[in-house]
Amino acid sequence: MVKFNVIIVLMKRIFLLSVLLFSITMFSFSQGNETNIVLDGHYQGKNLYIQNPFSGSGVGFCVIAVYVNNDVTTDQVNSSAFEIDFSNTDLKPGEPVSVKILHKLDCLPKVLNPEVLRPKSTFEEVSIAIEDNQVFKWSTTKEQGELTYIIEQYRWNKWVKVGEVDGKGKIDANSYKFNVGSHIHSGENKFRAKQVDYTGRPRFTKSVTCINTDQKAVSIPNPKMKNTLDFSSETLYEIYDTYGNLVKKGFGQSISVENLNKGLFYVNYDSKTGEVVNKK
Repeated sequence: MVKFNVIIVLMKRIFLLSVLLFSITMFSFSQGNETNIVLDGHYQGKNLYIQNPFSGSGVGFCVIAVYVNNDVTTDQVNSSAFEIDFSNTDLKPGEPVSVKILHKLDCLPKVLNPEVLRPKSTFEEVSIAIEDNQVFKWSTTKEQGELTYIIEQYRWNKWVKVGEVDGKGKIDANSYKFNVGSHIHSGENKFRAKQVDYTGRPRFTKSVTCINTDQKAVSIPNPKMKNTLDFSSETLYEIYDTYGNLVKKGFGQSISVENLNKGLFYVNYDSKTGEVVNKK
C-alpha cells in the first residue's frame, strides 16, 4: 500500500511538472511569434489610424496591443481598422511620444497617417531684432516639436543661408540668438529665420535690417586674375563661370584661382553682385 501511494504521488508530480513545462513552452512560443512597430515623434493634437488585417492563420486580427510611452492603451484593436486616441492620455501638444504596436509575426498592420507625429512648424513670432553687438535675436510661442531654425541673410539678390539654431519646441516662450557679426557687409544688411517641416513648405519670421556704416565697402583692385583673386579686405564671395555655374565660394581676401580655366567670371562679394573679372 505504501509503495502504491508513493507511485501515485510521483505520478502527480510528473503530471504537474509536465503541465508547467507545457505552459512555459506555450508562453515562449507566443512571445517568439510577436513583433512590434515603433513610432517616435511629438504629439501634434491628432490621432493615429491603423489598418489592421487578419493574422496569417486567419484566426483573429493582427494587432495584439498598443502602448503609448510604455503604457498600454484602451484602444479596441479587434477590428479591421482602429484609432489610437491620444485624448485618453495626459499628453500635451509638442510633447515627445513613443507608440509601440505589438502584432503577430505572420501579418503586418499599416499606420495610415504617421506624419501626425512629425514636428510641424507652428511658431508665432513675438519679437525680432539685431542688437548693437551684431547678435540676431528672436522669440516665439506655440511651437509644437523641435524643428531647426535656418538663419538667412539677403545678399546678392537672394536669401543665403548663414547658420542654424536648434528649435526648443515649447508652447510657451522660446528665445533664440545667433551672432551674425562675421556675415555683416557694408551698407544695409537684412536677416530672417525660417523652419521647414515634413510638408517641405518653409515658414519665415519677419526680416530685420541693420545698417553698417563702420565698414568700408570691399572692392577688387585688379579685375584681371592670374593665380589669385584679391579683394581689398576679407569678404564672403561666390564665383560663377559664363554658363552660370558656381565654381568657387567661401570667405577670404586672397583666393586661389589656379584651377580655373582662362576666361570671364562673375563675382558676388560684400554687397556687390555680378562683378566681371578676367582670368588671363
